[in-house]
Amino acid sequence: MEIEELKFKFTSIASALILSHSALAYDMNDIERVVVEGQFLSVNESNSIKTPTPILDVPQSLSIFTSDQITERGITAIGQLIDYTPGVNTSLGEGHRDSVVFRGVRSTADFFIDGNRDDVQYYRSLYNVEQVEILRGPNALLFGRGGTGGILNRVSKKAVLDKQSTGYKAGINTFGGYNLELDSNFATSKTSAIRINAMVEDLDNHRDFYDGNRYGFNPTARIELGADTLVDLSYEYINHERFIDRGIPTGDDGRPVSALKDIVFGDPDNNYHEVEAHVLRANIQHQFTSNVKGNFNAYYGDFDKVYSNFYASNYDAANDIVELDGYIDTTVRDSFILSGNLISEFSTASIGHTLILGAEFVNTHSDQNRFNPVFDTTADDREFFNVTRPLTFSGLRGVNASGEAFTAGFSDLNDDTRVALEVTSLYVQDEIELSENLDLILGARFDRFDIEVFNADPDVLENRVRTDSEVSPRAGLVYKPQENISLYASYSESFLPRSGEQYANINGSNNQLDPDTFTNQEIGVKWDFAQGLSFTAALFENEQSSPQVADADPSTLDVIDSEISGFELQLVGYLTDAWSMSINYSNLDGEIVNRTGPTGKTPTELPENTFSVWSTYQVNDAFGLGLGVTYQDDSFVNTSNSTQLPSYTRVDASAYYVVSDNLRVQLNIENLTDETYFPNAHSTHQVGVGKPINAMLSLIGTL
Repeated sequence: MEIEELKFKFTSIASALILSHSALAYDMNDIERVVVEGQFLSVNESNSIKTPTPILDVPQSLSIFTSDQITERGITAIGQLIDYTPGVNTSLGEGHRDSVVFRGVRSTADFFIDGNRDDVQYYRSLYNVEQVEILRGPNALLFGRGGTGGILNRVSKKAVLDKQSTGYKAGINTFGGYNLELDSNFATSKTSAIRINAMVEDLDNHRDFYDGNRYGFNPTARIELGADTLVDLSYEYINHERFIDRGIPTGDDGRPVSALKDIVFGDPDNNYHEVEAHVLRANIQHQFTSNVKGNFNAYYGDFDKVYSNFYASNYDAANDIVELDGYIDTTVRDSFILSGNLISEFSTASIGHTLILGAEFVNTHSDQNRFNPVFDTTADDREFFNVTRPLTFSGLRGVNASGEAFTAGFSDLNDDTRVALEVTSLYVQDEIELSENLDLILGARFDRFDIEVFNADPDVLENRVRTDSEVSPRAGLVYKPQENISLYASYSESFLPRSGEQYANINGSNNQLDPDTFTNQEIGVKWDFAQGLSFTAALFENEQSSPQVADADPSTLDVIDSEISGFELQLVGYLTDAWSMSINYSNLDGEIVNRTGPTGKTPTELPENTFSVWSTYQVNDAFGLGLGVTYQDDSFVNTSNSTQLPSYTRVDASAYYVVSDNLRVQLNIENLTDETYFPNAHSTHQVGVGKPINAMLSLIGTL
């Protein structure tokens, strides 16, 4: 789509939409507190902006969900946040990990906690989260490699000085799952405090064999060493187990086979995911002078993960026969990260500056192996089954489509790699106040990415080493004709090394290739209205450049460029004292480009239109209602565009009643109209099945 077309569509839709935000409103004092806190991303929270900059002055699109909003909407997973965020959508993630498509770029690694990279593949909990920040566009300046379409940063809850409080949440849903959360803060002295967040969740849903549980325990401490120094310490224990469901096949028409929506394609005993982790974080904030502040972080994470699964790899609709493939995969990873930045606010002549100087060091070791199954009937890793509910396959034993009994075992080594990674980064950014109405943002980041991959497969036994050095610039211009309106333009770059998100892929010709690079051009407007209502509109174009070994001459390279463009609209806030809304719209368009040029094909997982609205109305002092609608256009599952996800509309609802100052009863209903829909996919025959109508009843209170 040409940029002129986008501008026309952008203007037309912007003028047609009436938009708004959702928050739990008890009284006007609470409303004002939420609005004021929502306007700033404070550096004290180790957040994604890293400077005390009002959202109005940030030259890119971002969305923020507070812990109150997460609670009131009954959100327990990252994917539920994505459903109500413009410009992003979910991918299936093979049933075992968060997978987000940021402006057409799928990522399983652009996740952060307090600004620290959190790239192990699993489903992240939200029990200990103060807010979630979702930024769109390349973000290498502050986050380094990746972040090619956007990033998601969780800001964790921290101990609060001079406060005694205990909050809880207990919920049960109609599938039989339940969750319990505890949040206790203790002031141990005038200058120290301890906070404990804990969670247990029992998982269940509409699919056969599905079950699991999640545990989380996160004590934190805050110590005020003096008027100018604050220390935050955190330890988190993570333990997750769940059944793996990789969805259903598509048929000859290229669409999910609705008749198979109740069938699970896997081994009930050998489709599972387990992850156990220990995560330590430390943050020191120090005010050196009245206009110079430092923020220093240390992070250590130790993750042990196993992922076992069988899934549909092909489907014969005429004979109703499915082919299953599978593997078992383990990852043992530890990461040590040191980072810090200095922020200085000063003036030169009549020009103001907010200067940030930062550095980061990352040391990661990751051991990964994968074994394929071997079926004794085929002497291969695949077998065929008649489609029945359930399949005649359980505990690595069963009967195939020809009526033969078989056994299988994970005995075929697919790969075994040992990765050592070191990344050294330096970055600088200056927010320059050229005048009262005009700000210029300039910055750049240098990354040195050193990776060594040892392939321990006895048949290979090779060691590969690669070093990439990249500079990622960023520039932005913010013009404010009024204090509550900003017009901005920005340019940014990011890169992704050929080792990939999970570090192991530098085999073969990939070892010779430079990183993929991504650029983003964006213009937009932000407008804060009177009663806490904020409107944002952004028009953008992302370009990917990917070096590839030339077909005609393997000693040379082709550079393949592809583009995704679009626009986003969002407006959040209060229409009246009792009525809040959040409405989001995005329009995305792109084309796959290969060595021969434009293909006319659309990138996968790129719905042209997405729309969502969430509205909360406080009927009286005790009772409130919420209603949400999310729409996603059809999108393609594969690059050949032969299979696609149909569009869908889902309706969600909530109601709450304040029993007393210490207790609220809350009901959240997902898929109120019981729509059959398929929200995401991983590949052609792995399409996710949306949940039917389900409700969660929660008690939320304080002790």
